[in-house]
Amino acid sequence: MVERGTLVNHIQALLEVDRFKDYGPNGLQVEGRAEVRKVVTGVTASLALIEAAIAEGADALIVHHGLFWRGQDGRVTGWMRQRLGQLLAHDINLLAYHLPLDAHASLGNNAQWGQRLGLVAEGRFGDQDIGFIGAVPEALSLQALAERTQQAMGRAPVVVPGDGRPLRRVAWCSGGAQGHFEQAIAAGADAFLTGEISEPQAHCARETGVAFLACGHHASERYGVQALGDHLATRLGLQHTFIDVPNPA
Repeated sequence: MVERGTLVNHIQALLEVDRFKDYGPNGLQVEGRAEVRKVVTGVTASLALIEAAIAEGADALIVHHGLFWRGQDGRVTGWMRQRLGQLLAHDINLLAYHLPLDAHASLGNNAQWGQRLGLVAEGRFGDQDIGFIGAVPEALSLQALAERTQQAMGRAPVVVPGDGRPLRRVAWCSGGAQGHFEQAIAAGADAFLTGEISEPQAHCARETGVAFLACGHHASERYGVQALGDHLATRLGLQHTFIDVPNPA
């Protein structure tokens, strides 16, 4: 068991939260009970995840995508009322970590995703150094990279081939980082992996020769929060359960 403040402060320092300018508040978003024994982690603070955390007897729910984002309406109605109502009724703390959880060198989404794909980060790129880039440790074709991605993530990526060049350097950035494609190209990538694709990236891949793989926003961001939960179990002695609520996005 740890005090809520101890848990929040530990993660704050671990993920260097204050270093990031983000799209929403990182840290404690909804205050629950003061003492935490059991933590549930998941990708998004959806109603389904909150209800699963209640069933697990969670004292705290830690997610990558929290409830509050810049530019929101701000009214507590509809889906927001449902989610908040369940958290408050069951006295569950909600903690959310967005960019800090993407970026962490060992526990972050990109670090954990890269490990599963057999990619070794040698540098960073993009806004606030969120993206990872590294040399391919072995001869790897685009087809082989796509197959490795499908095997690791349980879903086939959307692939826009480049010009067929050998893959010497691969860049990756989890989630909705399709807008980082040009920065990955500038950093010297022969292929770029992220979660989503928008219309402009297909043209950019064809015109620059750099391959683009969209591997799933949710699928690419399942790993960091699990690693964080395991760290908290080891370091602070908390019980930890990761719950995956499937999402086709």
